[in-house]
Amino acid sequence: MLKNAFLLSIVGYLLYACSTVAVTGRQQLSLVSNAEIIPMANQQYDSVVRTAKLSTNQQQAAMVKNVGVRIQKAVEQYMAQNNLSAQLEGFQWEFNLIDDPKTVNAWCMPGGKVAFYTGIMPICQDETGVAVVMGHEVAHAIANHGRERMSQGLVANLGLSTLGAAMGANAGMTKQIFMQAVGVGTQIGMLKFSRQHESEADRIGLIFMAMAGYDPNQAVSFWERMDKMSGGEAPPEWLSTHPSHSTRINDLKKEIPEALKYYKK
Repeated sequence: MLKNAFLLSIVGYLLYACSTVAVTGRQQLSLVSNAEIIPMANQQYDSVVRTAKLSTNQQQAAMVKNVGVRIQKAVEQYMAQNNLSAQLEGFQWEFNLIDDPKTVNAWCMPGGKVAFYTGIMPICQDETGVAVVMGHEVAHAIANHGRERMSQGLVANLGLSTLGAAMGANAGMTKQIFMQAVGVGTQIGMLKFSRQHESEADRIGLIFMAMAGYDPNQAVSFWERMDKMSGGEAPPEWLSTHPSHSTRINDLKKEIPEALKYYKK
């Protein structure tokens, strides 16, 4: 009897600790609030920017910032139109280009702070290519994927807990969970969630770039260039936190008609 009551209380707590992803409507675990995770993310972002070498290529840096602001405005417009502006509370948008030609990557912290690496710029080619990446990375933040992954990590490693309780019980483990949640490191056991997040961010990102005035059809061209650059050497899909290039391209083609509804040249 007590066991059943305990299980019911756990189920009830999990249902209470759920939130809804903007655009897709998917339910997600949310044991951590933005008020808790965004300050941690800002601190980590500031540390990266402070220790990294920012690009001196003024044209590329300006392109990243300009596209970022356009995507930001599109996000704010979408959230306002859908009475979701409260979900942007605490966001402090920032867009930087880090000088690292060997790193083909970009990311967005919870709270809207974005970093591009110069290694991805040749694949972006132009402003629209930057918008493909920017829309996708910002979508991770809007969908609260870092918060969701951290909530999953707290459950898996420390049991059902609030962030404050977790910090008190094991601050080191909690910090490690945070670093993994925002993409620093990974856990094989969480890969399926990461692939789900990547596909969800692709869909949301297409809508944001379209609202910002960029042709969502160009997302396919970007990933075709990424596929060509990798030379077929991408890791097997089941070992990757990202969908394979071919899977991603096929999925994007299915999502483009929805995004085109938001596209105005």
